[in-house]
Amino acid sequence: MHLLNIEQSGDLYASGEAVDLGQSPADMVILTAADSEISLLAEAASQSGFAANDLRLANILTLSHPFSIDLYIQNTLSHARMIVVRLLGGSGYWPYGVEQLSLMAKQHGIILAMLPGDGRADPEMDRLSTLPPEQLAQLAAYLDHGGMANARALLMAMTDIMTASDTAPPPRPLLKSGLYWPGQTPVDMADMHTIWHAAIPDKTEQPPPIAAIVFYRALMQSGQTAPVDALIGALTDQGIYALPIYASSLKEAESAGITASLLEQAGAGVILNATSFAVSDPVQHKGDNDQSPGPFGAVNAPVLQVVFSTSTKSQWQDGMAGLNARDLAMNVVLPELDGRIISRAVGFKTSPVKDTLTEAMVSRYEAEPNRAEWVAMLAKNWLMLSQKPRDQIRLAMVMANYPNRDGRLANGVGLDTPASALTVMRRLEAEGYHIADCPSDTRTLMDTIKSRPTNSGIAGRQVDAWMPLADYKACFAALPDTVQQLITERWGMPETDPMIGMMPDAAEQGFALPVVMMGHVAIAIQPARGYNIDPKASYHSPDLPPPHHYLAFYFWCRHDFHVDAVIHLGKHGNLEWLPGKALALDADCLPEICLGPMPHFYPFIVNDPGEGSQAKRRSAAVIIDHLTPPMTLADSHGVMAELEASMDEYYEAVGVDTRRTSALMDDILSHAELAGLATDCGINANDSNDEKLQKLDNYLCDIKDMQIRDGLHIFGQLADDEQQTGLLTAIMRIPRGDGSGDGQSILRTLAADILPMAEGFDPLTTDRALPWEWDKPAVLDRGEWGIWRSHGDVVERLNALAVELIAGRENPADSWTNTRLILDNALPLIRSAVIQSPEKELYYLMRGLAGGYVPAGASGAPTRGKPEVLPTGRNFFSVDTRAVPSPVAWRIGWASAHALLDRYVQDHGDYPAAIVLSVWGTANMRTGGDDLAQALALMGVEPKWDSASRRVTGFDVMPVSVLGRPRVDVTLRASGFFRDAFPAQIALFDKAVRAVASLDEPEADNPLAARWRHDRDELIAKGMTETDAARHASFRVFSAMPGAYGAGMQTLIDEGIWDSRADFAETFIQWGGYAYGEDNEGVADHAGLTRRLKHTDAVLHNQDNREHDILDSDDYYQFAGGLAATVAVLKGQDVPVYMGDHALAERPQIRSLAEEISRVVRGRASNPKWIKGVMRHGYKGAFEMAATLDYLFAFAATTRQVKDHHFEALFDGWVENEDVAQFLKEENPDAWQDILNRFQEAIDRGLWHPRRNATGETLMKAEKI
Repeated sequence: MHLLNIEQSGDLYASGEAVDLGQSPADMVILTAADSEISLLAEAASQSGFAANDLRLANILTLSHPFSIDLYIQNTLSHARMIVVRLLGGSGYWPYGVEQLSLMAKQHGIILAMLPGDGRADPEMDRLSTLPPEQLAQLAAYLDHGGMANARALLMAMTDIMTASDTAPPPRPLLKSGLYWPGQTPVDMADMHTIWHAAIPDKTEQPPPIAAIVFYRALMQSGQTAPVDALIGALTDQGIYALPIYASSLKEAESAGITASLLEQAGAGVILNATSFAVSDPVQHKGDNDQSPGPFGAVNAPVLQVVFSTSTKSQWQDGMAGLNARDLAMNVVLPELDGRIISRAVGFKTSPVKDTLTEAMVSRYEAEPNRAEWVAMLAKNWLMLSQKPRDQIRLAMVMANYPNRDGRLANGVGLDTPASALTVMRRLEAEGYHIADCPSDTRTLMDTIKSRPTNSGIAGRQVDAWMPLADYKACFAALPDTVQQLITERWGMPETDPMIGMMPDAAEQGFALPVVMMGHVAIAIQPARGYNIDPKASYHSPDLPPPHHYLAFYFWCRHDFHVDAVIHLGKHGNLEWLPGKALALDADCLPEICLGPMPHFYPFIVNDPGEGSQAKRRSAAVIIDHLTPPMTLADSHGVMAELEASMDEYYEAVGVDTRRTSALMDDILSHAELAGLATDCGINANDSNDEKLQKLDNYLCDIKDMQIRDGLHIFGQLADDEQQTGLLTAIMRIPRGDGSGDGQSILRTLAADILPMAEGFDPLTTDRALPWEWDKPAVLDRGEWGIWRSHGDVVERLNALAVELIAGRENPADSWTNTRLILDNALPLIRSAVIQSPEKELYYLMRGLAGGYVPAGASGAPTRGKPEVLPTGRNFFSVDTRAVPSPVAWRIGWASAHALLDRYVQDHGDYPAAIVLSVWGTANMRTGGDDLAQALALMGVEPKWDSASRRVTGFDVMPVSVLGRPRVDVTLRASGFFRDAFPAQIALFDKAVRAVASLDEPEADNPLAARWRHDRDELIAKGMTETDAARHASFRVFSAMPGAYGAGMQTLIDEGIWDSRADFAETFIQWGGYAYGEDNEGVADHAGLTRRLKHTDAVLHNQDNREHDILDSDDYYQFAGGLAATVAVLKGQDVPVYMGDHALAERPQIRSLAEEISRVVRGRASNPKWIKGVMRHGYKGAFEMAATLDYLFAFAATTRQVKDHHFEALFDGWVENEDVAQFLKEENPDAWQDILNRFQEAIDRGLWHPRRNATGETLMKAEKI
């Protein structure tokens, strides 16, 4: 018997514990992953008169652990005469089993038939079998056609093969798709109409709408239709005609054709799909189809994905994950590729019961009626969108607000949310929706919103919408008792809620709602989660339930205003982050309690698949993705421009005037010192003057070439020509696809065409400070582009020329063949996609609101080589999680890991023993798993992939001799979404950690194993069992408690309730001290996280694109800053905090956090170019400035890496600049006040020591509105 050597490799899909199926030997064995097939074959064996030792049946999923496979081979399979294995997804899904069975069969002369499970030929499976292809095809056909007759014939055919006889009938083709109804056998639509009229007698002139239910034929053939029957009953109760259609496969031509015909004949208005996987190819998906892929494209109807879970009902009820990793992949991730709307799990497997004849564990599907009812109500509400006249449709358009201040209303990352709201309102009015009193400009809109209740309170506010307290109590009383108790225990009775007031013209209390009524559209500010109400009492509660007024708003939308759909405008709100299951929500989950079964639309930035997927999966949202903001280069400004001019003057004088060069050198260095640039660029006192100048030159070139945003995107509006050119240039600068042909970087093609003499020069990776030693072609040597002396000057010229070419102001020379290839082929397509995007954003939002299908599309950062995410306006999907980390991500992760180690050795003279890496779901979805790959590479572990499917199947631990350096002990602090989206990857990493920990290697080579042994022994000494101690010592993945999200830093910063970094550390441990692993779903282990961080040598967080930066979101300081503060407090000293830059995937870079903060402050936040861009956006532009300062302050508080001159740069550029200050005061006076207060707080807390004594006085005298 072979036992897998876990020290050397691991299988991703191997379960944590080995099981013994306990089956006695038999002549024939059939293995399959489908319980429905097992049930069917067990019944077929009974009907065929099989004896007790004739047949064994088993589910492959129970044989995932290598030892289980070895045991089953030894006890059962090695005694068989013939084995049939039916694998869905190919050999990559069961690699160890396939390998061992093939080897054993050949050694023992056992007949082995490896059959594909999807009806398509698989040469690899044929190769592994011992039968000729024609016999394999016949056996596969019996199972592909299905049904009892074919099941019995399969058993006869197997007997024939063993006995060299010929008694089995040929496979009998059955109808691949058809109609179903419980207890009846409908043949065509005429039969269905008869059934419908009996189920729902006609009482109105307009017949009921039709909802199709599409499910696998195998369920009907095996009699496992309980979830389907529940859906039929629930739809009927809602007054909807149910159209149940069984199908063998949505990809098989006959089945798909029949399904499409039935949908079209019936005119189905919504489809409830219970089949798994996707019609679209996850690799080849182009998102250019206006219709639903496959047979569903026969009608313009939304597709609700309903899940028949492979877990039991008790497993679902008791856990917070909602679905296991396999269900997540098959029933959520892949269906999203087809644009399906994720709803609920309506069926679960029963606990297995042993079949005495075949010794198989047989389980069946059971229905969950409550979930079926919820899905039916969601289907009804979607149908109503297509049936109601538009002027009767009621909508709620909700905008986020955090922090909960009036200067930060209408949050939306990369989006001018107020302007977008007005654009949507105008389109709604043009489409026939009832709109009234809609402002014509954003200033009026925001003034109107602020005159109503907001999260700042209700005092002195006009109230457009009230929810009477009595109505609220009636809704509240209908909630599950556990939820009522949870909310009441935390928030008390609703009468005490801060948003309660006396309703005018009524002698009763009510909730004053943050709503502005504009006809049949309610413009609303999303209520706060509740941390702002009593922050000191709640900031330690990651699972804080929302307060009464939060529920009151959504109850009012549904029960008083009777909205037909909700639009949450812009990334992102807080609804989808409320406590509850990660997937397959139940009636106790707060997102469902608030929103209910409501059609939900979510305009969302295209580069954030993770947080968009959270809304899709927890609130059944249809994403309408939108463009990123326009992009531009930072260029030089202010003191940096002055220094650059002085340096040019210096280099011109070198060798000509020694006294002048000496004076210029002194002036440059003193000026750089005074402005803080000497610190930012890493100048040391013992550097020579030439070294100092080179560092400064490199730094200035790097800042000039930094990509920054030029304003914001307005949903449904096309930016002006110059901004379009900026975005197109940013896309074209980076290689696309494989980086060849018209996918090359335009800078590289220009260099190849114009500078062929500069061998080895790469404009994307060159050292900018190197002197230029080749010819200077006239096309680049233009006076307006300044002095040409360095590689950086060449890059600047190439950028400028690229802009002119893309804008069409210049034409390429005929000899520029590489560049012409891009300009002639790639540019027109990408330009067209950018230009189409705004109209498609509005068009598909309107199409969805009319009850139609919104097509799926890819997501990601267009400026990181992914122009395929354009045009926008689509219901984006994320990534096939089975393929994470991808081979490309592995190459990037490997390179980044070594860049990190090189930087650490350079800074500290030795390798780190342990690091902590902050990992986010969104980033790993965008990149295919860069972060996870980097973590594995640091440990010396390489993923393994199935060559055909590209799915990750396991890992190999590399020997230290091959690695060439010590392993690193890596701990992951995973975001809540990473935890939810990547359970298989957490299991993979956990297995890898334990494999490395079990190696017998010296501590110098393997600090992880040494730490594991130390912690295990220490825990045993404290009374923990050896098994538990070994497990706790191996925990290396920590996140928020199950069902909760975040790191807890935001409330401390926003409410100012912290005194020292110890407060951050305490909260960070409290929120993040839950361990996750292969068989562990959130074990409370705050002591374990404390141990990990106390022995950490460095903190790491990666960025994968430059469409946003670390001062754009609170998440950066919450995770990277929270880790830095916690490690510093636990160790008693700061450790280095590094930021990985993977924006140019082929050359990952590592910077210190201080360096990255400096780049963002210099390149964006204090840059007049960026300031001018946001000033175009009025209120939201001022919002962006206030947010930037908040995040800078938070990094100062948590990391102490923000220098005085960084605050100084923003103060000078914003407060001291009269034009900017006037803009802030006029457009968003609340943000202006927030900015003044934050600068003052930085001074008061000792985080900023202004250079000028007059700064404090300036703040005091500043106009406070």
